[in-house]
Amino acid sequence: MNAPDPEPIPVTRAVDHGTAKLLPDVDRRRAWLLTVDGAPQSYVDLDDPAYLEFEYARRLGHVLDCAGEEGRPLDVLHLGGGALTLPRYVAATRPGSRQDVVEADRGLRALVAEHLPLPDDGAGIDVHGGDARAWLEAAPTDSADVLVADVFGGSRVPAHLTTEAYAREADRVLRPGGTYAANLADSAPFAFLRSQLATFSAVFAHVALVAEPAVLRGRRFGNAVLVASRTDFDVVELAHRTARDAFPARVEHGAALRRFVGDARPVTDADAVPSPVPPGGSFSVG
Repeated sequence: MNAPDPEPIPVTRAVDHGTAKLLPDVDRRRAWLLTVDGAPQSYVDLDDPAYLEFEYARRLGHVLDCAGEEGRPLDVLHLGGGALTLPRYVAATRPGSRQDVVEADRGLRALVAEHLPLPDDGAGIDVHGGDARAWLEAAPTDSADVLVADVFGGSRVPAHLTTEAYAREADRVLRPGGTYAANLADSAPFAFLRSQLATFSAVFAHVALVAEPAVLRGRRFGNAVLVASRTDFDVVELAHRTARDAFPARVEHGAALRRFVGDARPVTDADAVPSPVPPGGSFSVG
């Protein structure tokens, strides 16, 4: 009789930008939660990489699902890696995809490689060290079908990833018809989120926002996914997918989104600021 697998043990390690912890999920045998300084960063199920635990990750997954024909391989650039949740998701749902992941934190990259390794063949995922914007500026023109930005310095989006110059680099790297998707966070009165929508609307013809109604009504701080493209994308299908989630989200676009943006102006490199500090306890894990 084979001995049972040993119980997974939490891992704590100092990384470049704080203290990272890998916490096993007692309900899923090979699933792990990654936190940095108590803030949840990623959730990975090594046995089921298509499973997305976090609500914002599911919404980014819906954007990826709507990016072209179902199952067709994509070229994806991920700015921000964490535990590689979304790259693993794309590899599982769109086999043959080519993906580059840029993660600046060397200690975090080493921790994930050691404890949450990719398949031996890499699954088409290449992980790189470096600053997200510098990597984007050096990336080839028209080289990505989707660009996913999920970069947080601690619990804030860095200022240099919020500007019109950055958005224009994203547009340059995306192929015609490509999709940009970013995980952002804010609360009422939404000065940061409105400025980001104004910034990307100055570059991309089509912009949408995916968020829970409670966040959009200003009842709490929370994540919101910004989606942008040069060409029209299927907001109806995206809305259907997000509405079926356990915590349904709303897709704002068109006139409703323009009313939300109001008089917000695009952000320049000279006046850029990071996203707001989350209120105490917004995302923390004990």
